Amino acid sequence: MAPVFHIRQATPDDVDIILQLIIDLATYEKEPESVKATPELLHKNLFETPYAHALLAFSGTAETPAEPIGLALYFFNFSTWTGKPGLYLEDLYVKPEHRSLGVGKAFFGQLGKIAQEKWNQPSIDFYEKRLGATPMSEWMGMRLEGQGIKNLNQFL
Repeated sequence: MAPVFHIRQATPDDVDIILQLIIDLATYEKEPESVKATPELLHKNLFETPYAHALLAFSGTAETPAEPIGLALYFFNFSTWTGKPGLYLEDLYVKPEHRSLGVGKAFFGQLGKIAQEKWNQPSIDFYEKRLGATPMSEWMGMRLEGQGIKNLNQFL
């Protein structure tokens, strides 16, 4: 039987969960002292003036959620070089005991759906002319365009 989990957009009631997952990520990266986020900062910057957004993964179903198992924190950006909007994934974290279950892939699928809903049709048309992810090693990032964004649908 496949593991059951679900992903949903975070709400203001999830601030403590988000903070704990940030602490878990920092601890995993061996830098727990680097976390400066507080519930107040997260509430203000994710929900009052939403500079960023969060998706949360929970074990269990949407109707009967269990423990929080993952976080994807993202924001929308704009590329001066392409003249197009983008979605920047700041952090993706899945608790180690829940890895290899498809949670990360499901996060990417949901982010692709959000990106397609956010961008207008001319922007979507632009991205659809491209294929796959293009490495941007000078910034240690990746750009996902066109078919690459469409490919995320397979993880929904």
